[in-house]
Amino acid sequence: MSNLITTPFGFESTADEVLAGVDLTGKRAIVTGGATGIGRETTRALATAGAEVTIATRDVNAGRQVAESTPGNIRVVPLDLADLDSVDAFTRAWQGPLHILVNNAGVMAVPDRRLTAQGHELQFGTNYLGHFALTVGLHDVLAAAGEARIVSVSSNAHFMSDIAYDDIDYVHRDYNPWTAYGQSKTGDVLLAVEATRRWNAEGIVANSLNPGAIATGLQKHTGGLRTPEHLRKTPPQGAATSVLLAASPLLDGVGGRYFEDCNESPTLTAPPEMFGKGVAAWAVDADNAAHLWDVANGLLKR
Repeated sequence: MSNLITTPFGFESTADEVLAGVDLTGKRAIVTGGATGIGRETTRALATAGAEVTIATRDVNAGRQVAESTPGNIRVVPLDLADLDSVDAFTRAWQGPLHILVNNAGVMAVPDRRLTAQGHELQFGTNYLGHFALTVGLHDVLAAAGEARIVSVSSNAHFMSDIAYDDIDYVHRDYNPWTAYGQSKTGDVLLAVEATRRWNAEGIVANSLNPGAIATGLQKHTGGLRTPEHLRKTPPQGAATSVLLAASPLLDGVGGRYFEDCNESPTLTAPPEMFGKGVAAWAVDADNAAHLWDVANGLLKR
């Protein structure tokens, strides 16, 4: 993509630096997985800037601890992305407009093939399909906001796999923890591309991002963070790109793009060098995004 969007921020920028001077009073936000890791920092930064933030999480107790210890207006609502009935209950219960949806929660490198409540491979079902159902279910309240933003947290692991449409759930092929994770993260990028195409006329834009390497509970199946120390980020740095896409005026009207280190990434036709930057061509391909949207809609109706 030509004319890549750049900002004054970069690798070392923090969420608070990105939102300095930004007033989110009157804005309402949802952060999935907002009780831990970069989700917690995203919640804190948005609330500090004045937004009413709803933490959508399986661990309600952890969410309440964040709400009680963090200044600002923070609510906690149960949500299990691995159960589409839970997602449906969440979206049906939501009342009033929604200005910011941060699809942040995720699982990574689950060592064996596990299934969601509806029988889908756990990483795809949680990281992508659960967030797809949540996003579609909240469409009307996003549109009601007049101007709304969707943030889809992906990973450079999306280079590990495009969407394997002939066997998304690893029924017929050997399960691989990393290609399963990569497929789900490709889906998160494609979600932002197609949501923007479909809903931009209603004032809704969506972007995706790679937050970088941050030591959080996400690595519980990998024995901890393996990235070289000089390439690691703190949680405030890891949340910076998320809150940039969620609330910075620098991104007004921008959608369908992929960011890392607070700047838009170039599209690559081959994977980058280890720990390099960029987005796979398949992950920002408009036809691929439209096709996955249709496939996902079909999965929701089964």
